[in-house]
Amino acid sequence: MALTQRLEFRQSQSLVMTPQLMQAIKLLQLSNLDLSAFVEEELERNPLLERASDGPETPVAGEAAAPERAEFSDSGDSASYGDDSGGEASDMPGGSAGDSFEPGQEEWLNRDLGTRTEIEQTLDTPLDNVFTEEPAEAAARVAQDAAPTAYTEWGGGASNDEDYNLEAFVAAEVTLGSHLAEQLAVAFASPAERMIGQYLIDLVDDAGYVPVDLGQAAERLGAPQGDVDAVLAVLQKFDPPGVCARNLSECLAIQLRELNRYDPAMQALVEHLDLLAKRDIASLRKLCGVDDEDITDMIGEIRRLDPKPGLKFGSARTQTMVPDVYVRPGPDGGWHVELNSDTLPRVLVNQVYYTELSKTIRKDGDKSYFTDALQNATWLVRALDQRARTILKVATEIVRQQDGFFTHGVAHLRPLNLKAVADAIQMHESTVSRVTANKYMATNRGSFELKYFFTASIASADGGEAHSAEAVRHHIKRLIDAEAPAAILSDDTIVERLRETGIDIARRTVAKYREAMRIPSSVQRRRDKQSMLGNALSAPATSSDRSRDTAPA
Repeated sequence: MALTQRLEFRQSQSLVMTPQLMQAIKLLQLSNLDLSAFVEEELERNPLLERASDGPETPVAGEAAAPERAEFSDSGDSASYGDDSGGEASDMPGGSAGDSFEPGQEEWLNRDLGTRTEIEQTLDTPLDNVFTEEPAEAAARVAQDAAPTAYTEWGGGASNDEDYNLEAFVAAEVTLGSHLAEQLAVAFASPAERMIGQYLIDLVDDAGYVPVDLGQAAERLGAPQGDVDAVLAVLQKFDPPGVCARNLSECLAIQLRELNRYDPAMQALVEHLDLLAKRDIASLRKLCGVDDEDITDMIGEIRRLDPKPGLKFGSARTQTMVPDVYVRPGPDGGWHVELNSDTLPRVLVNQVYYTELSKTIRKDGDKSYFTDALQNATWLVRALDQRARTILKVATEIVRQQDGFFTHGVAHLRPLNLKAVADAIQMHESTVSRVTANKYMATNRGSFELKYFFTASIASADGGEAHSAEAVRHHIKRLIDAEAPAAILSDDTIVERLRETGIDIARRTVAKYREAMRIPSSVQRRRDKQSMLGNALSAPATSSDRSRDTAPA
């Protein structure tokens, strides 16, 4: 066979991951906070991009970034989008109609009347006789002419501006470290002790605890271990009570000493907290040497203490969850799904500005820069619009699939996976996964993350429709909440009860769901409920508070 050379033309299609496509995919999985930060960066970087509210009164040639409000009605199986129309431009070229004056009025207002002496000569009388001041006005004028006496009067504080922000005067948040450092400066006079105390304060975590092993602290500071322990003993008397403890028992003991309740019986209870966690009340009663009533009172005192005193000074701010989608019941029995317009950045492309620049730009580098800026701005506007429509489409399908949940509750939550939603809206599973990440839906039953509605399926015992894992967990919790103290349900019993209702589940799965919901085992629940029952029976019999020996150990 001879080897020859020839030219051929072939046509093929391939997906190229351009930077714009990669960034559009990234926008899908961003939360509303991350999206706002991204848009802010683009607004600073791109001169042709501006907020919809920052534009001039005249219309700007551009496209809305996303529909501010979108709504879906389950009854009509249709979605409608509407763009928010901005304010109309005023017909007056110089401003609103109320700002115009007659020519004679403008001439009189702009006329120079001369100095005070010239005016008095013209009127042939002092101005005080013509324009008399009220007492309040005279006092205000004297106060205005006086020298400023406060810092705020020099312009660094209060003002009558509409942008006056009271948050600028809010005191800085006091942290646990600064609170302890203030007490440290008063408690110690020796520089060496202050240095040791500050080092130990720096080791305190957010909960208010110090490491159990302080041997390394003595080595690094070059101080005897006795001095470190002595300083630590003083730090443990600081506010809040229980701070600078090395473990939970020591933290509770410090608080009980502060309340003068650390007697030998309470000391034995604090030293055996593991038995209290196991609800082994009988063993605790023997170790403490008290009766049932006293051990119940002691446990009540322990529960009223603060196991993490340092969290009162937590510096971490809690970010409020803002829903991306609202689901409301419709008048026709369906559900209306609409986007939260507050989470949708509204940006515009200022093509008027680009047109003016293109007429004056002569350099090729400047032309290419503004051409790229126009393309990036246009792409961002379309990407934000596509992101909003995709979120609405996915949320609408979730509401359609989980209609029983919104109508009847968690018990009617159906098993759902990404593929079912992706096939229904003709999208890829990865796209649905990105859309449901970090997105929240506000419903009549609370706010949930979109991924909450995707649960595994549990087979039915009678061969019927499968059950959702979240619905099974809810069923298990209802059975445990309804159990009587004398008839605690074991995991095997719960399996039998679930099979009676048509749910085929294994015992290990019940145990896994129970532990995930932080529900103790049947043995611990029996001890806990019997203890609560004993307290309820003994409460009417106690006519007065019985005092125990409160002498400190």
